[in-house]
Amino acid sequence: MDESGHDHKNMPYEVRGGVAIPDHQLWAFVQEMRQLELNSFGDSLHTYGTAYGQACLTMVRGIFRLLKQNNAVIFATVVPDTCCKPDNFAFEDYLRKDHVYLFQRYYDYLEEQNQQGLLVMDETEKTEDRRFVDRMYRYFSRTSSGNIRASRVVPVPFFVSSDMSYPIQAADCVIYCINWGFRLPFMGMDKPVRQEVANESATWIHGLQAKMDKLEEGRAFVEWGIKYVDDPFTGSSIKKGGKAHD
Repeated sequence: MDESGHDHKNMPYEVRGGVAIPDHQLWAFVQEMRQLELNSFGDSLHTYGTAYGQACLTMVRGIFRLLKQNNAVIFATVVPDTCCKPDNFAFEDYLRKDHVYLFQRYYDYLEEQNQQGLLVMDETEKTEDRRFVDRMYRYFSRTSSGNIRASRVVPVPFFVSSDMSYPIQAADCVIYCINWGFRLPFMGMDKPVRQEVANESATWIHGLQAKMDKLEEGRAFVEWGIKYVDDPFTGSSIKKGGKAHD
């Protein structure tokens, strides 16, 4: 998992999400990513501490190809960069609504696949990482929906440095491309794109996002891995025992 745009400086959206790779294909993916990196740059990027997300078109194309080849799927939640936390927000110690949606979709996918899932996250600032872990703990241990989802999602994340982990590097690339190149205009996610990013990534992202066939109260529908949330603060799901309104 990774995030993009949370500093509200240059990106059109806040995006948090990542890629889910089947455990039996993870080692093959890592080996193929390393070879792709060597083919693209002639060396490992972490040797130079180079910024990764926008490094090379050849690398980006190769990442999407390898994700597809290794049966990976994409999950993400997207929030407009103009959305600000209200001054009177009373749920600072709980997961935001967009994060609840993200874990809900990951759980639903694992349930459909009859699998368990780990959370591996890009380490950022240690204090903020700790706060996020604390919010996750409260959600998975103190809410009814969180209790259920902990049966599939191991609720203790592992933090790694992005330049030392190929899956995190792939997630970083995907999240960046969602921010600048993927849109859901019928849902209100309609900010301008960087056309060169959209041209290279939008079709890949559409095809790789997780797709779950759902049946609730006699109604059949498709739940997609990427969810747009116009406001993660008002009507927050944490107000009613953590149950996501979706």
